[in-house]
Amino acid sequence: MAHYQLNEAAVEQCRQLIDGREYVLDSEWGEVQPDAEAQNAYLEDHSWEQYAAWHLGLTDGANDETKARYAFVYGDFRRVHRSGLIACVYRAAEWRHKAIELAAHQLLQELDKAAGIPDKS
Repeated sequence: MAHYQLNEAAVEQCRQLIDGREYVLDSEWGEVQPDAEAQNAYLEDHSWEQYAAWHLGLTDGANDETKARYAFVYGDFRRVHRSGLIACVYRAAEWRHKAIELAAHQLLQELDKAAGIPDKS
């Protein structure tokens, strides 16, 4: 199983997008998650640094400027998707990548607060 480091630049970008209200609250992540074609199209017009900022995880041992280096995408290259953050929390928890799980969970809480989603506990 791959090991990942938390991508602090992605956490910061995600926070900026949330603060700027650049998010989608209701989406089917399986339908909007960027596929290989969307990733390639994004990379045609953007840098690897910009691509990396959409991924909460950096794969240990993978070379920079390869898709294999970046994991746990949380948005569609324009906006944060709440469903994308939920997917990151779930996958990171399932695979025991605690730093990514906790960061994604915290970002999800920040998104919910910014969107006015009440805490019903």
